[in-house]
Amino acid sequence: MRHVLLAVSGPSGVGKGTMVKTLISRRPDVVESVSCTTRAPREGEIHGKHYFFLSREEFERRIAEDDFLEYDEHFGNYYGTPKSFVRETLKTKSVIMEIDVVGSLNAKKTFPECVLVMVVPPSLDELKRRLSGRGSETEAQIENRLARMEYELSHKDLYDYIIVNDDLEKAIADLSKIIDGE
Repeated sequence: MRHVLLAVSGPSGVGKGTMVKTLISRRPDVVESVSCTTRAPREGEIHGKHYFFLSREEFERRIAEDDFLEYDEHFGNYYGTPKSFVRETLKTKSVIMEIDVVGSLNAKKTFPECVLVMVVPPSLDELKRRLSGRGSETEAQIENRLARMEYELSHKDLYDYIIVNDDLEKAIADLSKIIDGE
């Protein structure tokens, strides 16, 4: 059986994290990618499970060695997907990266076999309802996330698959079928 690398993207609040975590809990042949970061671990985070926590020097050395499928710097810390982890894991399991549009497109450039999956909401109103329902963001933050959605969705034609998350179980099944089909 061939194992695949999937990059799953979509607007904040669309349910991609729930889809990925649920799928992984049901399929022992699929794992979520573990990213590297230079930020300090938060309480409860475990090196190698939540992130690979690296010094800035180590991260930059690995950039120079071309060991990232993609990487970026946010708020003074690097984040990236290590090629070495992905290649080793693909020998025995499929790998899912939950990642933004820029990261997905960069991963596809570096690793052309990467399958890009965009998760989209059934409507703008439904996405607004989901974001508001989380109760974790201010109205201004929700508006920023909705503005970001326009940017993300403007790239959907570059993706191999689009999943409309209007029914969580169906969306998870669709993601599972993509893995099996690839």
